[in-house]
Order: sequence, then structure tokens, then C-alpha cells
Amino acid sequence: MKIEQASCLAQGGWFQSATGESHAIISPKTRHIIGRVPMLTAEEIRATISHSQRAFQKWRHSTPQFRAEILTKLGAYLIEHCDRLAAIISLEQGKPHREAVGEVHYSADYLQCYAEEALRITRDSIQDPNPSKQLTVTRRPLGVVVAITPWNFPLAMLTRKMAAALAAGCTFIAKPAPETPLSALALGEACCAVGVPIDVVQIVTGDAEILGKEFMKSKTVRGVSFTGSTEVGKLLIKQSSDTVKKLTLELGGNAPCIICQDADIEKAVQGVILGKFRNAGQVCIAINRLLIHENIAQRFTEKLISEISKLTLYEREDAAYDIGPLINQAAVEKIVRLTSDAKQKGASLCYGPLPSLNPQSTLVKPCVLSDISPSMAIWHEEVFGPIVSIATFSNIDEAITLANNTDYGLAAYVYSSDLKTGHNIALELDFGMVGVNDTAISNARAPFGGIKQSGFGREGGAYGIAEYLELQYQSSIS
Repeated sequence: MKIEQASCLAQGGWFQSATGESHAIISPKTRHIIGRVPMLTAEEIRATISHSQRAFQKWRHSTPQFRAEILTKLGAYLIEHCDRLAAIISLEQGKPHREAVGEVHYSADYLQCYAEEALRITRDSIQDPNPSKQLTVTRRPLGVVVAITPWNFPLAMLTRKMAAALAAGCTFIAKPAPETPLSALALGEACCAVGVPIDVVQIVTGDAEILGKEFMKSKTVRGVSFTGSTEVGKLLIKQSSDTVKKLTLELGGNAPCIICQDADIEKAVQGVILGKFRNAGQVCIAINRLLIHENIAQRFTEKLISEISKLTLYEREDAAYDIGPLINQAAVEKIVRLTSDAKQKGASLCYGPLPSLNPQSTLVKPCVLSDISPSMAIWHEEVFGPIVSIATFSNIDEAITLANNTDYGLAAYVYSSDLKTGHNIALELDFGMVGVNDTAISNARAPFGGIKQSGFGREGGAYGIAEYLELQYQSSIS
């Protein structure tokens, strides 16, 4: 599969920059260029925003039933074309085909969820002591909104933002990650195919700094939803101050997983395999620090290593695999830095080779490090790779303290055979999401998001659509 020159979906149709400049997309699997996308200019982005504003004047008055119908059709389209979409995701991002298929279905689930939520936008009536006075609260679409999305789930992260925005009655401009724009443009094709009105959805590519500045300084753009690093999130907060935009930020993660002494080791190991190695560990809610009770640490680690040894690595395009290459060399360099620092500061290598740089490949083999401590960079930074970091604890209070020892607060996990114990521990963890005996916590109808330096705002269900609505209160006397 190769796309010689893709176009953006903007300004009324498929659009190429007047400059003719383009950006090459390199597959982490083949290491070859698989396509090119336009580099839009600042002027072209300003025109795109104007098109979105004009489209909003009509789209905001569309009926919830019409918006729900569009979203339902779009979800059905994704399922119908699942194999082709999954092939694009797998090629440009590197994940196994079966995981890419799962991402397409996950995306379709968000579209169905927000088809339902579009019908649930309500107007509230408040009783006033004066019987002649009427108090009402109306939920109105925010306006033109922008989504800046990451490369690790290039279709799902974009779809869950777009679905909520469209359900609310907003028009939507997407700026996908430069590493994986082809999945986003394929979603644009789907929007055209099912009849999303012109310019209600626009998908643009180009220099992140140029596009970002135009979005953030625009008075027309009323909201920005960003998934990515905490560093960039902080920059967006600063840039949003001049126009007081509404921000939804899903930033970095540093998820702990507490394995209690009474945990079912078999089930917990399987949960860790899923929660650590999906997408080669390139997941914002991936387990970053594995905290195991000292009395079961050796048994648990041995069982975990046994299961890790069964995972297969990417070898060639026509073969199935469990762990694909990392997105680029910068990702490998970070893994090498973190693991080398940990080893130098006393971590023990329990399994696998210590990661090293290979200019011909970004494939990193699984690695297990024990004796991890807060003195190491790997304790505090998001790993984003197939590296297991293990520390032990002697009591639950210590485990909670270790788990909370981070600036981040996205996701955390607890394994205990006593569900009450698990829930009680979860309540003490400073994270926006906690899985108890579960590492597959993402759900289209649940609030996905974090606290502390993992950001603010939520995506999913009624919680997510609220990010794209604003309240207007009316007081009237008859």
C-alpha cells in the first residue's frame, strides 16, 4: 500500500497547498516512504478556519436526529471498510493488524455512542419562587473546535474527539500527528462518503508550530482538544490565554499497577501483559511502574517472564506478530536513555537484552528491570515502550505512597482477590482512572482523562460531549 500524494480535506473539498510543499510519511515497519501530505501555510489555515465558521452557522441548527444519523452511518462505514482502514493504521503506525482492527471497532463504538448522546442534549427548567418568572438553561454548541491528535492511536483518538464535537453541533478541524496522517485522511474520505456536510469536518496537515499558532490565536476557534505530551499541553494553556479558549487536555501518563499479596497471579500476569505490551507499550495508559508485594514478587516475576517469552516480534509484513516497531528513532533513544540510567543506578536486568540503538530498525525487544526506585528517570518519565519496571512493597500504605509518587495522574491499576480492598486502594490513588483487576479500562461511554499534570477535561459519553457545549441561562417574566 502506497499513497503517492494525499490531499487535505479543507475549504470545500480535497485540497493541496499552493506552495506544493509536502511531508513524507515513513512506515516504522518497512522504513520506506509510504506517502506524502501537504504542508499548508498559515494563510491557508486561516481560510480553513473561515470555512469552518461558515459551515457552523448551518450545522449548529441541524437537528439532533440528523447528526445522530450521520454518526451512525459513519460508524457503519468504518466497520464495512475495517480491513482497509486497519491496513493503513498498521502500516503507518506499526501496530499488529489485529490491534489495528480493534482500533477501527473502538472508533466505530465512539461514533455510535455519540449518535446516542446527540439525542440526549437537554434544556433544563429551574423553579423560581416567582410563578411568573421562567428560568431555563440551554446547552449550545461551542463553535469551531480543533483537535490535535497523537500518532499512537491515529484513528481512535481523532474519532472520539470528532464524534463528540459533531454530536454537540460544532464544526471540526483536525490536525493529525505528522507521523500518522493517512488514517485521519481516510476518516475524511469516510465523512465524504456518508454525507457529512461540506466543511463541517476538515482535516489539515503541515508544520505543527505554524498550524498551532494559527489555531490558538484565532478568535473564531473556540475550543481545542489535545492529546499528547504534558510539555506541549502547557504551551497550549499559555497560548490559549489571549482568546480564552476552552481546552480539553489528555497529557502524559505514568501508570502504576499494584499487585497485592492476595492477587490471583495468573489473572494479574495476563492483565499486565495486556496493559504493558499493547501497541508495543506505546499507550498513554500503559503500565509504567509495576509495584508487587514482596512476598509474591519472585513468583509473579517468573510467571510474567514466562508469558513475555511467548510474545512474537515483527519480522516481515506478511507474518503475524505481537510487538511491532516503535514509531521512530527518537522513541528508541528515549528507551535506551531510561533503561541505561536505571541500570547505572542499581536496577537489575531480569529478562531480555538492554535496549540499544539500531539505525536500521526501531524494533525494541521486551525487557524486564527490577529494583526500580524513585531515584531513576524511568520512575518519573513515561516509558512508551515494551519495558517492564518492577519495584516491591511490604504493605498497602507503602504501595499507595509509591504509586502516587508522580506528577502525573492519568491511569492506575490494582490487583487483589478482595474486591473491597481493591476499591478502597483505588480511592486513595490520585489518578483520573483506576482499573481494579482490569487493565482494559477504555470505554466509549466512560470519562477518559486525568488529573494533575495529565491534564483536564474528559472524553467519552455524556462527560465528553459536555466539553463541546456551553450553557446559556435565560430568565424571563411572562
